[in-house]
Amino acid sequence: MKRTLYKNLKLKLISITLVVSIGPLILLGGAIYYQFGKLYKERIEDQIRHLARSQSNAVDVFLRERTTILAMIVETHTFESLKDQDTLSRLFRLINRRAEGLGLVDLGVIDEEGRQLAYAGPYSLKGLTYYQQPWFDEVMRRGKYISDVYMGFRKVPHFIIAVKGEAGNSSWILRATIDSDIFNRLVRSAQVGTSGDAYIVNRQGIFQTDPRFEGVILGDSEIDTQKFGEGTTVIEKKVPGSDTRYIGGSWLKDGDWILVISQIAGQEKGWLVKARNTEILIIAVGCLIICSAIVLISHILVRHLEQTDKEMNELNSQLIQQDKLAALGKMAAGIAHEINNPLAVIGEKAGWMEDLLAEEEFRDSANVKEFAASIAKIEEHVDRARKITHSMLGFARRMEPRLDDVEINRVLDQTIDIMANHARINDIEIRKHFTDRLPVIASDQSQLQQVFMNLINNAIDAIGSNGVIDITTKLDKHLINIIIRDDGPGIPEAIQKKVFDPFFTTKPNGRGTGLGLSISYSIIEKMGGRITVESIEGQGTTFIVSLPVVLPEKK
Repeated sequence: MKRTLYKNLKLKLISITLVVSIGPLILLGGAIYYQFGKLYKERIEDQIRHLARSQSNAVDVFLRERTTILAMIVETHTFESLKDQDTLSRLFRLINRRAEGLGLVDLGVIDEEGRQLAYAGPYSLKGLTYYQQPWFDEVMRRGKYISDVYMGFRKVPHFIIAVKGEAGNSSWILRATIDSDIFNRLVRSAQVGTSGDAYIVNRQGIFQTDPRFEGVILGDSEIDTQKFGEGTTVIEKKVPGSDTRYIGGSWLKDGDWILVISQIAGQEKGWLVKARNTEILIIAVGCLIICSAIVLISHILVRHLEQTDKEMNELNSQLIQQDKLAALGKMAAGIAHEINNPLAVIGEKAGWMEDLLAEEEFRDSANVKEFAASIAKIEEHVDRARKITHSMLGFARRMEPRLDDVEINRVLDQTIDIMANHARINDIEIRKHFTDRLPVIASDQSQLQQVFMNLINNAIDAIGSNGVIDITTKLDKHLINIIIRDDGPGIPEAIQKKVFDPFFTTKPNGRGTGLGLSISYSIIEKMGGRITVESIEGQGTTFIVSLPVVLPEKK
């Protein structure tokens, strides 16, 4: 009956969810496909615009830095010193050595008639006249000038930066040629992907740097620079093959150059079809996930019901176990009473024998010391047996703790001795870090031993094998702290608050009742102390038992 019910419920869930979710999913896919081209275009334009803006700033900084260097040389040196060939050569070497990668190919000092009086560089240009060069008039007129790329006397494409200086009533020029390779690398660093390109053109559309694909330096780029306004502009250009190339331009060098960043967005019928196919795949996968989710949810519901039934059965088992423990407590009380009677007789007879040893006929016996030691041993074990029966009665009747003079370190030593074999079998090392001269306190030694034994046993069970248990004692004002730490798997944070609940256990069925920590918590609480747990999953667990310092004379 239940199987049929769950099967029908599963079918209804699948049907309703398919109608409610797949319809909007298809509509959403169509809307995404419709908007995808527009969004993709905007993203490409924003990317190119940002790249062009940032790279143009980098190029402007490059040019300004070198112009500033020349201007500083003009301000800090006289014309007479710079036109000296040795002085200019030494200055050129110093600049290139101190500013690696500056990109200055040469330096030249030119008088107002255009004659190069001094030259430092790889070419033989000293004595040449630049009066007819277009850039010469521009420098004399503006004071600072960055030329377009031109061939010049050396017959290779290059451009210069020049700064005008004043020497009395005459003018002169400090000129530097910029390394084209370094400048081209700077510009090309903005290229993106296999189809991206980056280059510079002047106002006439002439290439000032080498493009990556079509065209050469000083060739016509066929770019209409009038389409680029202030700031950064992105335009579209159709190319053969139905591709769209997006071209972003940003003005630099006071509007004389444009840094161009271009990128092919992809074939219209290529990436849109791919996007459509991707959407269909997503919708199909979404439907499959929805169906799987419904099946999974139904399975989880059934599992949840089964888990609830299982927990109810476990609760019933725990209640039965509790009844057994109650019966065991009553039986323990009866056994304790029965044992107490012969213990009383044994204790009485031991006392009588001790009195006999005081008489003269026994006092002079050769074995009197051996007799006395044996009687003392009998009395010690009788007292121990009485404490055990007291603990059994305490478990059965929930008796108040019996106060003894307790040395915490000694109780821990005794407990460790009891658990040592169990730990050694599992290759677990128990390490002691005891504080010396802890005060003797008034407490119940046997119940404390029960608590320590339970905590150490839990630590051994948690580790399993090959681990370490550290037991530390500390005096903290009016408290004695006993810290028991293991390097086991730890306790998940979600269940740390439940570890002291009755019948709660993380051990497999049949391995624990879930009462050990609950009883220990109750014992420490009755002694006026507290027990806390700290644990990090995967790093171990620490139990801290804090006991008040109650001096024996105040008990």
